[in-house]
Amino acid sequence: MESPEYAYNETRCQYNSKLILKHLLRQCPSDTLRFIGVTPVDLYVPILKFVFGLAQIEGQYSIISLHRLCPRFYDQPSNPDLLLARLEKAALHELGHTFGITHCRDRRCVMYSSTRIDDTDFKQPDFCLTCFELFRWHLEKALNQNPS
Repeated sequence: MESPEYAYNETRCQYNSKLILKHLLRQCPSDTLRFIGVTPVDLYVPILKFVFGLAQIEGQYSIISLHRLCPRFYDQPSNPDLLLARLEKAALHELGHTFGITHCRDRRCVMYSSTRIDDTDFKQPDFCLTCFELFRWHLEKALNQNPS
């Protein structure tokens, strides 16, 4: 993804993820089933200090930031495998939101809300049984509405 300068907030030195989502809405083809943008910049929403990602609830678009998923952000050595594992969890989490799945109370479920990187590292790259059933139902519904 190109650097989203239009969303930069000089006071926070971060990028407003809601503005980026709005931009994605205008840029992506209307027949897109789901789209996940990945960016290296640090994201926020106005009510939080930062976000790992943001999704359009029951919508098509989401965005993920690599900035705080990267081990070097926490003064740890570079670890591509850990970064990829974190990215996988963030992508599944935001994808779940695009299908209307809310946060789960099971800390191991990928839909658990990660407010710290430790939350992301602890949870599994899988939906719990309840969230999986919801995901499958929503996915089947979406595929039936958009046959290719």
